[in-house]
Amino acid sequence: MTSSPCSTRPASIHTGTAHTDNALPAVPDQGLTTHPYAVSGPPQTRVVDAIDAPDNRSSLALGVLAALAAALIGSGWQIVSRHGVTTSLGPVELAVLRYAVPALLLAPLWCRRSCWPPSVSVARLVLLVLCGGLPFGLVVLAGVQWAPAAHMGIFMAGCMPLFVALGGWALLGDRPGRGRVLGFVLMLAGVTTLGVGVWHDGLAAWRGDLLFVLAAVMWAVYTLAFRGCGLSPWQGAALVNLGSAVALLPVVLVWGAPRLVSAPWRDVALQAFGQGVMAGVLGLVVYSAAIARLGAARAALSAALVPVSTALGAAWLLEESLEGGWVALALVVPGVVLASGAVSQRLGWLRGASKAPQLPPCPGTGPAGQALPPRSPGRSPRR
Repeated sequence: MTSSPCSTRPASIHTGTAHTDNALPAVPDQGLTTHPYAVSGPPQTRVVDAIDAPDNRSSLALGVLAALAAALIGSGWQIVSRHGVTTSLGPVELAVLRYAVPALLLAPLWCRRSCWPPSVSVARLVLLVLCGGLPFGLVVLAGVQWAPAAHMGIFMAGCMPLFVALGGWALLGDRPGRGRVLGFVLMLAGVTTLGVGVWHDGLAAWRGDLLFVLAAVMWAVYTLAFRGCGLSPWQGAALVNLGSAVALLPVVLVWGAPRLVSAPWRDVALQAFGQGVMAGVLGLVVYSAAIARLGAARAALSAALVPVSTALGAAWLLEESLEGGWVALALVVPGVVLASGAVSQRLGWLRGASKAPQLPPCPGTGPAGQALPPRSPGRSPRR
């Protein structure tokens, strides 16, 4: 006796596994679209219980830890940079440690030229180095000489996604949705609030704030240039650090880096670890791991933690006050969350799940899938 299609239909929907010819096909894994809460393909092919799998729970936990580590490394780099330029080192010395150390650590990658995609043009490579390497680092390190570390966190986190979205819209036709637009408006309001307050109070931090905005524009160009170039994150990091280390040679020859010799060795060791190892190498590793396990949209949510942790860390370690910037922080942080697209994506998953059509019950079953009571033999139902 063969089983009816109704007996196999619930199993195929619930587990995503086909048992008979009448069972619905499973949906292959396609990254973000097959997240346990995602809606991909026909409603009947959604995998309902994937979140309960132990592998998915462990991968989700590792992704959350990697995202938190990326946020802490980002804010730590901002605090360490502020500490370096206000104590015993300058922007050139920090740039040497920021790019020379990762270039040496990632030497096996840029030495293996054969594994690089041949489609990357020289112009794009130069653009990646100029906007994501040494010039970007020098602009940021020069800005942190004038402005507190908390300003760096707010302006960088508030301006980078905005410029990337504008560039993607103008060049690639990537039009953001209403939720992301609301996030951009909040970020712009937060950055404007902080900038107007600094200008009104006559503080010298406005110079650093303008440099942070310029650095955000440069990083947006780097992001758009890196998209579709064919390089992996590791290859991109090796290329940027190698090109920046080579470009540092004439800078060091002209201006020199005497503070690397005269500064206390503890300060040099701290900056070499914070600039070169943490920001240059480990930051890339943990953020790439967060993207692989959480997806790009949810991994980008970690950027919302950077302004907060930078402000708190600078107040605790450097004894810097935010000087009325908490209003800007309250606007930028939810703006980053909305601009990442994760909230809109999540709401779309929930709306799609709520609109999923219910399969009709099999003949002879009730609404809850239970069999109807059998009729007495020899009697016909009353009409």
